[in-house]
Amino acid sequence: MQRPESTLPISEVFLSLQGEGVHAGTPSVFLRTYHCNLTCSWCDSKYTWQNQEKAVSGVDYYLRTVEAIREQIASYGCKHLVLTGGEPLLHQRSLLPILSSLKTDGFYIEVETNGTISPDPELVELVDCFNVSPKTSNSGVEEALRTRPRSMRAFIDTQKAWFKFVVGRDSDIVEAEDLISRFEIPRERVLLMPEGTDARVLSERSAWLALACRDKGFRFTPRLHILLFGNVRGT
Repeated sequence: MQRPESTLPISEVFLSLQGEGVHAGTPSVFLRTYHCNLTCSWCDSKYTWQNQEKAVSGVDYYLRTVEAIREQIASYGCKHLVLTGGEPLLHQRSLLPILSSLKTDGFYIEVETNGTISPDPELVELVDCFNVSPKTSNSGVEEALRTRPRSMRAFIDTQKAWFKFVVGRDSDIVEAEDLISRFEIPRERVLLMPEGTDARVLSERSAWLALACRDKGFRFTPRLHILLFGNVRGT
């Protein structure tokens, strides 16, 4: 059954600190949608897609009206919104009324996406920052699914996108460099982030990855939410 565009499947809405990217450390309201079009092996929010073929409303996700979602976001008193998932651009038409209303109220809006779905022009107008995370082979997803040239170029054309690559080993940086060259991604818009869901692993990988960022001219981004709170929901 197709759901009305006035509703949205939600995994969670919460107040925390942005843990990654150029706004790491910023108090933010997170709106995490349900459903994803990729199945990355190291994903730390598999609860947004792992059971999606048989998902049940009220169990795996919550089907809420856009007005109820907007009111909850506004209730936190924090005007920095991070739209994440899953893959939030699967729902971009339904999200437009929420984002339009919040933008009118003075919200800064950033969107976290895997970069496989082109943003509609209406969405681009409302969003201040796209955090695009192109996937490499370490995700376990075949290349034809994880790399969509038209979508990648669409994000570059917005001039609002930052590109974050998840790195666990040296070969991941080689793959990232290949994508950067292939799509002519501005190097000053690239961030490398260590893969890991516990503080020990992140610390070990951060040490050498930070040096690689220094030497190659990329930004380094931590995973503050993991370091501060652990790998738990609502952070």
